[in-house]
Amino acid sequence: MRRVAFLLFFAACICPSLHAQDNDEISCYADRDGNAPQKKKLWDGYEISLGPARNAAETESACTAAIYNSAGRVVFRTNGFNVVFDQDLTGEDFDGDGRPEVVFRTDTGGGQHCCWGYVIFSLSPKPHKLFEIAMEGRVDFEKDKDGKMVIWQRLGGPADFTSMAGRPFVAKVSRVREGKLVDVTQEYCGRKDERLERGYVAPEDLKKLATTGEQGYEEYERVVSTLESRALQHVLCREYDEALKDLNLWPAGKREIVMKSFVEALRSDYPEFVAKLEEIFKKN
Repeated sequence: MRRVAFLLFFAACICPSLHAQDNDEISCYADRDGNAPQKKKLWDGYEISLGPARNAAETESACTAAIYNSAGRVVFRTNGFNVVFDQDLTGEDFDGDGRPEVVFRTDTGGGQHCCWGYVIFSLSPKPHKLFEIAMEGRVDFEKDKDGKMVIWQRLGGPADFTSMAGRPFVAKVSRVREGKLVDVTQEYCGRKDERLERGYVAPEDLKKLATTGEQGYEEYERVVSTLESRALQHVLCREYDEALKDLNLWPAGKREIVMKSFVEALRSDYPEFVAKLEEIFKKN
């Protein structure tokens, strides 16, 4: 696969500092003095306007960006503590209709280093938002061999027995199909891509799980994170039996805690796996 321009690594903790690095950036940051309104013409008569929000005190969003049509009417608006017009990704075709899209990056977390996300907006056949995607970790926008957009996203899992820095992460792969963002991770799980590695936990390391949650257990955080990441990746790959095998490696006293965290984290997107876990709870 070839990359679109370059790989974007916007972990949420570094996004707010980007405005110090690019003088050509069209952006608004709440912590920057002298934010000025900025405009840029797009195509087909559309134009963006980005700058300080007029009602920032009411909305708690210091910045705003809008797309105007040729008649001067707003067809889209996004607000945030910080807002950036992504000039590298704007112009790419995300939905495969042969027409370019407009891309913003928005911080809705009040500058708390948690809540940046991409907003992808299409102007064809009529203006509409395609999708939003959170920037919990790395997000790669790539083209496949047919020139179609593929989105690789790093997602964080539960952090019951790890610090937030050591929490498990997994890879999710998505495409836009029929105008909607669709999870296609399973289609890529059989390929040799390091982003889909399940991780390895040595048998002797499993013994360390017994002390998880106790004082001094932090030195075993790598083991916990690797095992939970592996189980989560199995789930995203629809390898449910393998995920259950990983969860059953936990000591009985902590296994239920981990399983319940998986239920809460996966209930809406992976109901088939959650049903398997809930069936186990009924039997116990």
